Parts: sequence; C-alpha cells; structure tokens
Amino acid sequence: MDIYLKRKRGKILLLVIAILIGVSSLLYTNWLTGKMAQEERKRVELWAEATKELIGASIEVTSPEMERLNTNYLNFLSLVATQNTTIPIIIVEKDGTFNTAANIKYNEERKGEALQRELKKMKDRVEPIPIELSEDNTQLLYYSESSILRNLRYYPFIQLFVIIVFIAVAYFAFSATQKAEQNQVWVGMSKETAHQLGTPISSLMAWIEILKLKDVDESLIKEFEKDIERLERITERFSKIGSKPDLFPTNLVEALNSTVNYLKIRSSNKVIFKTSFSENDVVETHLNTALFSWVVENLCKNAIDAMENHGTIKIDLHEKGNSILIDITDTGKGVPKSQFKTIFQPGYSTKKRGWGLGLSLAKRIIENYHNGKIFIKWSEIGKGTTFRIILNK
Repeated sequence: MDIYLKRKRGKILLLVIAILIGVSSLLYTNWLTGKMAQEERKRVELWAEATKELIGASIEVTSPEMERLNTNYLNFLSLVATQNTTIPIIIVEKDGTFNTAANIKYNEERKGEALQRELKKMKDRVEPIPIELSEDNTQLLYYSESSILRNLRYYPFIQLFVIIVFIAVAYFAFSATQKAEQNQVWVGMSKETAHQLGTPISSLMAWIEILKLKDVDESLIKEFEKDIERLERITERFSKIGSKPDLFPTNLVEALNSTVNYLKIRSSNKVIFKTSFSENDVVETHLNTALFSWVVENLCKNAIDAMENHGTIKIDLHEKGNSILIDITDTGKGVPKSQFKTIFQPGYSTKKRGWGLGLSLAKRIIENYHNGKIFIKWSEIGKGTTFRIILNK
C-alpha cells in the first residue's frame, strides 16, 4: 500500500506543478497584456493628437527658416499619423458618419456592414478618444486591441493546454513502461516459482509411496495426495502466468464447488460458506479452471482475513443475458469507496506481509485471459464487501 501511495502522491505532485506553471504563466501574461493595452491607448491618443494637429496646422511663414521648420513639423506629424499599422482604428464624424478607418480588413462591397460591425465591438470595449478640430467640429476615434495583443491573451491558455498534453503523454508512457516492467517481473517470478516447486513436489510424491508401504492410515495418505495435487495445480498456475492460457468449455458450478470444498476443509470452523447453487446445476462457459479457481480462492482468503476467521462467505451465481454473474460476499471490515479501484493496483495491500499482487493478478486473469470483468459491487465499513465477476457464456 505504501508503494501505491507514494506513486499516487508523485502523480498528484506532477499535476500540481503543471497547474502552478499554467497559473503563473496566466497571471504574468495578464499583467503583460494590461501593460501593453495601456501602451496601445497612449499610442492611439498620440495618433489622434497628431491627426488633429496635421489637419489644423496653420503656421505662418515669415522666413525661409520658418518655412523649413513648418515643413519639418508637418513631416513629423505625418510620420506619427502613419506609424500605426497594427491597431484597428475608426474615426466617425459628430453625426455618426464614417470618416477614416485603418487596419481593418473588409470586402469593398461590404465595407459599410463590416465597419458597423467593428464599430459596435469597439464601442463595447473602450471609451472613444475625442479629436476636437474646432468648437463645432469634434470627431470620435474608436479603436480595438491589435492582433499581437489579442494573440498574447490566448498564449497562456495554449501554453497550459500544451503542458497538460505533455504531462498526459508522459504519464501514460510512464504507466505503460511501468506496467511492462511489472509484467516482466511477474512472469519471471512466476515461472521461477513453478520451477522451484517441481523438486519438493516430486520428493513429496516419493514419500507418499513410502508411507503406503509403512501401513499408515489410508485417510491421511489421501489428504496428503490432495495437498500434492493442490501444489501441482499451483505450479501449473504459476507456469501459465505471462502466456495466454487455453480456455475449455467448463461447468462453472463444478469449478466453484471444487474450490469451496477445498477451502472449507482448510478454514476455521467459524467461517461459514454459503452458495446459491447446487452440485447438480450446470452453467457452462469457457474457462481455464486452474487460473479461475485461483481467483475465487484468492478472493475467499482475502475475505477470511477481513473477517478475522469468523463470519460468512456467500457465493451467488446467476445468468443475465449473455453474461454470467458471480458475487462473492463476506461479512468483513469493508473497503472505503475511495479504494474501490486502487485495491486492484499492484502493490496495494492492507496486510503487514505480502506483496499486494493477489487482486492485481486476479484482475489480470479475469479481464485479460477470460475477457471478463471483476470489481467491487458493494462495500460498507464494518458490514462487508461484495466482489463481482462477470464472464461471457
């Protein structure tokens, strides 16, 4: 569980860092665009003043020197007035008719319509700048943000989107790599376990043959043989991890009864097993019996631990459409809703001992090998838990 919590905290930290970067970029860009908007206002006001002076310039010429100064002044005003190439501007007369428009794209055939539309937007966004040519002649200058400033406002959102996409791609790539590494570890560990179990199983089989010759109680020998068969099944299960197992038409009721009977003998008398089916029922599906039995056994053993060897385990089996539903319910401690999905993650465990791979392998066996589903259908703290397995008919 500690491994999973550390991994979860790392993911949350990565997300927090991305959000901080995005928010910081947004705040800085908003500050920067605010400054640029002020500068654009000043530029438009200067443009308006230059236009006003250029129109109303009337400097008396009294000498060649004054004529030269007048020409230079008018040239300067013309330069200021023509410097604006990015800020959209519309000047209207006192009666509302259009006088001048600059830096606005439109079709000549729809010039009036386009200017009216742009003017409406400008009126909604900024206060106009008056150009007082005379007491009776005042024009109004409207403007809007330049394309540079407008694009800059969108930049932090684009940047945040790119950061989120990058983190998402990195997260899924990391998860895929991690899962592949886990699979390799599981496969290697499983096959090595199967190999190591082979020798003691062979030795135990030899010892049973010797016990038969020593006139030992036949019932004890039969129990020993059952345990050896169980060990052989476990070896078979481990050897099949990592490779696609073969599925055969199987009576699901028979497989469940076999597993329950095995668990009853090896569990406390205070653990009661209940089933909703009888030994004569037949529900057929394609199974790898060894792996499926291990899943049921694992769920039941977890239930026994959760009940602290005292309680009831109920196994319900029913068909719905083309699906077979298997519910395994215990009267144990229960699982918080926040852990319904994480409980199947590799490394998740509430026990002091164990690697937390049981439920993860169970999910792999049901969903990857049998094309089914396994999940927590219901759980309540202090009352119990129901695991549901869904298989195809």
